Amino acid sequence: MLKFLQLTFLTFALGWSSPALAQVVYSEPAFPTASDEVTLFFNAAAGNGGLEDCNCNVYLHTGVITEQSTAPSDWRYVPTTWGQANAAWQMQPVPGEANLYQYTFSPSVREYYNVPAGEAIEQMAFVFRNATGSQTGRAEGGGDIFLELFEEGGTGFNAALQSPGSNAIIAQSGSIIPVRVAATEEASITITDNGEELISTVTSLLEYDLTAGGEGTHLVEITVANDEDVVVLEFAYAVPLDLPAMDVPAGLEPGITFSEGTLQLNLFAPDKSHIFVLGSFNSYRPLTEYQMTPSPSGHWWIEIPGLDEEGPHTFQYLVDGEIRVADPYSTVVLDPGNDPFIGEEVYPNLPAYPDNAQGIVSLVDPQVAEYDWQVEDFQRPAKERLVIYELLVRDFLASHSYTDLIDTLDYLSRLGINAIELMPVNEFEGNISWGYNPSFHMALDKYYGPIYEFKRLVDACHARGIAVILDVVYNHAFSQSPLAQLYWDENNFRPAADNPWLNVTPKHPFNVGYDFNHESLATREFVKRTIRYWLEEMKLDGFRFDLSKGFTQVENTDVGAWSAYDASRLVILKDYADEVWNTTPGAYAIMEHFGSWEEELEMAEYGEGMLMWNNMQPQYKNAVLGFGSNLGGASYLERGWETPGLVSFMESHDEERLMYEALEFGNMQGGYNVRELETALSRVEAGALMFYTIPGPKMLWQFGEQGYDFSINYCEDGSINEDCRTGPKPIRWDYLEEEARRHLYERMSEIILLTRSNEIFQSGALTYELNGSAKKIQLEHEGDRAVAVANFGMTAGSVPQAFTQTGWWYEYFTGDSLQVLTPNQLLPLEPGEYRLYTTSPLETPVSTAEAEAASGLGLRLSPNPAQNEVWLSYDLTSAAAVRAEVYNLQGQQLQAVELGQQPSGWHISQLPLSLPQGLYIVRLTAGLQAQSAKLIVR
Repeated sequence: MLKFLQLTFLTFALGWSSPALAQVVYSEPAFPTASDEVTLFFNAAAGNGGLEDCNCNVYLHTGVITEQSTAPSDWRYVPTTWGQANAAWQMQPVPGEANLYQYTFSPSVREYYNVPAGEAIEQMAFVFRNATGSQTGRAEGGGDIFLELFEEGGTGFNAALQSPGSNAIIAQSGSIIPVRVAATEEASITITDNGEELISTVTSLLEYDLTAGGEGTHLVEITVANDEDVVVLEFAYAVPLDLPAMDVPAGLEPGITFSEGTLQLNLFAPDKSHIFVLGSFNSYRPLTEYQMTPSPSGHWWIEIPGLDEEGPHTFQYLVDGEIRVADPYSTVVLDPGNDPFIGEEVYPNLPAYPDNAQGIVSLVDPQVAEYDWQVEDFQRPAKERLVIYELLVRDFLASHSYTDLIDTLDYLSRLGINAIELMPVNEFEGNISWGYNPSFHMALDKYYGPIYEFKRLVDACHARGIAVILDVVYNHAFSQSPLAQLYWDENNFRPAADNPWLNVTPKHPFNVGYDFNHESLATREFVKRTIRYWLEEMKLDGFRFDLSKGFTQVENTDVGAWSAYDASRLVILKDYADEVWNTTPGAYAIMEHFGSWEEELEMAEYGEGMLMWNNMQPQYKNAVLGFGSNLGGASYLERGWETPGLVSFMESHDEERLMYEALEFGNMQGGYNVRELETALSRVEAGALMFYTIPGPKMLWQFGEQGYDFSINYCEDGSINEDCRTGPKPIRWDYLEEEARRHLYERMSEIILLTRSNEIFQSGALTYELNGSAKKIQLEHEGDRAVAVANFGMTAGSVPQAFTQTGWWYEYFTGDSLQVLTPNQLLPLEPGEYRLYTTSPLETPVSTAEAEAASGLGLRLSPNPAQNEVWLSYDLTSAAAVRAEVYNLQGQQLQAVELGQQPSGWHISQLPLSLPQGLYIVRLTAGLQAQSAKLIVR
């Protein structure tokens, strides 16, 4: 009796998009193993066709996928170097065959790649190129090419389908589909199309030109049999139906709509011939029942009923039989190249990548977006009173997760900020990124966690009075974006001339990626649709528009001309700001513009008022370092504006870190040295005073409050190189163990909280002299006066006419008072010294640590350092319920023990520990009293 071995679709070239009908690569022998000498054949006309008729030398770039690889992108044992014209890597043309090249791996695959004997090789991986790498041969859509290896000595009787290279083929009736079937021995090979026999023959290698049948879906089965075994192979192809154009159903927005088991899709793709939906619901096969209906407006639409209401479902579009893309409006995507590197602890229960799919797919899962909001009516801080904390989740927490960021919000609350600005979290290429290489503008990148946790983060921020602002990138998209791939010039690797969204070449000199055409209605609709999503679904409080000056079609190669007033750009930006405010009144529209002051003022005074990024890092850097500076530009008054439309900052993600510059390049004079840590930190404190006391919105970059001193160009190997600018940086929460750095955090917290809570620093009449070594800021509000002064010189000096009236003035930080007898009185200051005087005493807040130390509990920890347990001793002045908690330095609670109701008097309680080595905070709460103490665990 015949034994059926398998019913499967085998292919040798697995790209990220639908391969061409002809196979990109095949090999001799047809079933190669790691111990074989293998000759590889590459068809330059197949796949993306990037080397077709190139009239050039063709080189291979190669590696292997082994049992140790974590993803198809995880090539191992790569022997080639990109861009080198090494003769040892050159492919040889096959005589008499146009665009066909060959290369022999000798003496065996394992020895060629030098793979250890105990490590199984699963695939050989390839990209082909010309000498420089400016032209490449890849799978259709730009993916890598793979050749399957078989187990040594375990092949037995087998067969493989070497062509076509896809299970999702679109053909025209009468066109030829090359079929190539290889068997390990002579066998009977029969091919049928929808049950109709096309050919039956006995051979070990069958090459057959299949003529595509009529309209509809075709299942091609290939039966390979010897006397004992049968192998059944199959692939599907579709001949598109001639569907008449019909209007998109009323109310169906572009993108994905899923309700009660019906999936509705609406894709804008004008001038395409046909589009099929491939999904988990049809095994990613091109079935004509999933062919989309064209509309006169250039949209394609379909309704797919009968799906599981709970999900999940995955799908992608197959456009014109060649382009596979996920939906541009996806809210979650699955990426086979990057998802394997996302841990379960960051994204629990991430759905598996679907079989038969190629490239990125859209995920439709109603449950991932479900969230019960706790804060329904958040009152946003007035824009002119914002104190924004800019952070990159990746470099803020080692876990790079929203979950742990929620647990760190108490730290930010204590700092006094009232908004956080997240660097881009929409889906970007790769995992390790600043996020300015966007691929899906409406999808949340899974590297930081799921939608549920992101919503919980926003909710937790709102519960603490903290607004959440998202950095969004609408200047450009990267090549992984469907907006690029749908209309793409593969030969020049750039958007095609008919791309509805992207310019072929950028219109301004600072562009990265592929430049959006914001005068295109398609781009406007895309941007506004995604804006609405983030505001409505995620309840965000506003946006920081990256590189907003680039939203223009006025072509400039000169930076100065590009920065000049541009009326057409203003029309675009006002349109987007209106969309923000119409969707969520009071939301923030912050522009990274750096354009003409005239243009920025017009935006600041338009509608609800846009805010302009205002880079003051060079001036505050020079002040901290001990060189000449003028800090006046931190105030909107410096521009002659009446509107507080500037978000000023001393540091941002784009600027070199103040403390790094201070420690590396700070001034030195006599015994005073800015390059000493405590001196530099104290000068940053002075800079903070002369920053936050200026009315108007402010921003600080993460860890600036701790004096972060690793260069923006720091590399993971410890070197400094601009190539590492966007690379991961050390996460140094242990800075808080250093007294001087902790003092900077507490002092900055005091300054921020003071200036936020006292009206004189928000709306007081402002005068200043900020261009000398001794700087002063003077404020007046309803009869109260304040003056902030600091000496940024290298020697002792005096501030002239610091006080605006005679009488008693009260110093905020020390609690001292000073009687001023004449307005001309000089105020002496040592280098780096700063003072804040007011005519009415302000309540001087003490740090959290000082407040708890004065609480009267007398908390003591013993032993300290501890290992498995610690004893708490404390004195209760009255009976109270007692609770002990342990926190890490990020403010995350790790342990909590209820010690019960206890009478007044001295107590000793045991606290078991289950903690790794490190520094922790033990907090004891007794009724309304609380006290904290540091604990070292060995």
